[in-house]
Amino acid sequence: MLENLIFYLGLIVALGVGLLYFRDLGDVTQMFLSVKRKNMMRFIRYEYQLLAAGFTGMLLMAIAHFGFEAGPDWLFWTAFPILLILYVFPWVWVHLGLRNQQKSARYYSFDETQAVLAPGAPVVVVENNGVARAHPDSHLMHPHLAGNVEGLGGENVIMTYCALANLGLGYIPRIEGQACALEVLAQYGNNLILRDNNTNAPIQQIYGRPETGQTGEPAMQPWPTFRMTFRSFQKAYPDGSVFLNLPSSNPLLRLLDLATGVMFGAGIARQHTEARPIMENMTRHDDRLPTKTYVWGVDIGDDAVCFTQDFLVEQGNLVNARIGGRDIVFAWDPVFESLGAWYNDSGVPVGRIDFYGNSDQGNLLRVERLKAGLFWHVWSEFYPHTDINRVLTDTDTA
Repeated sequence: MLENLIFYLGLIVALGVGLLYFRDLGDVTQMFLSVKRKNMMRFIRYEYQLLAAGFTGMLLMAIAHFGFEAGPDWLFWTAFPILLILYVFPWVWVHLGLRNQQKSARYYSFDETQAVLAPGAPVVVVENNGVARAHPDSHLMHPHLAGNVEGLGGENVIMTYCALANLGLGYIPRIEGQACALEVLAQYGNNLILRDNNTNAPIQQIYGRPETGQTGEPAMQPWPTFRMTFRSFQKAYPDGSVFLNLPSSNPLLRLLDLATGVMFGAGIARQHTEARPIMENMTRHDDRLPTKTYVWGVDIGDDAVCFTQDFLVEQGNLVNARIGGRDIVFAWDPVFESLGAWYNDSGVPVGRIDFYGNSDQGNLLRVERLKAGLFWHVWSEFYPHTDINRVLTDTDTA
């Protein structure tokens, strides 16, 4: 009697945890399963504790069955392969398939990348003290995080990337002086969710701060990030280097990467060509712009504004705006194929600015909070109060 109770109790616990694991952290499972944000965050915080409970249930079930002949054979051998799928698939997908390169990314010279990247390939760029790094979307799509121990011109800057949002953001992986050990865990609202393994806190990529349920949480320091093409990066930074995610030398990881890449590639291609998000986990819809419009957004304090490239071109490639009390100039540079944003503290609207920030009001600093070229439906999901294409008026400057 007792052994049967242990068998069925173990089965229930193992199956319950496994189903939650598969649903909440299976990632691609969100294409056909509905996941609540609070449930996902719970599993991110307590992944290993919940897995320990599930494995304990499996162990008790096995001991009761093989040691005391509890439970029918057909039920055990039906449940066992199902449990393997429920536990193994999410763990392999998240911890091996999406393994990141926060400290191990390799950067290559132009001579080494010419045969790999097309001239018009889009890249996400960070720069510091003359050191510039380009990160092709096609190579960032798999690891999601790229950085190394050398740092970027003296700063520990890493690139975070969400293919569903089309968003690359540079961060210094440190919060209040404590280093973050980041790992890719999931996505919600079509935006990447990381976990700081030092604290187990989930971090929404677009915000860069731990999700603790409290307001005003400290965040990772954002780093100025902008988009351009590979050919333009070569022109702008002749001594620059390029991140490449080359195939693993381990044959098993190489095979896993191939399978993961095929799945990612097919899904992300649809994300860029279909009007609807391929992952239907959005909480709101804002029809002020078509869903998949690329926007360049800045948030400062409680204020948020985004711009479209078409609007900037119509305005002569340059717009002055005020966001969160700061004057900012947005400019599209057709030579370097890049849309950037710079702080303007001169008190006078900028009439001319080049790619490097040299303007008629002096040399300006890039805005570190620019989200460059992400999808409108993602920006409006996290900044529903956003303005679109705001222009500095005479009243603002009076």
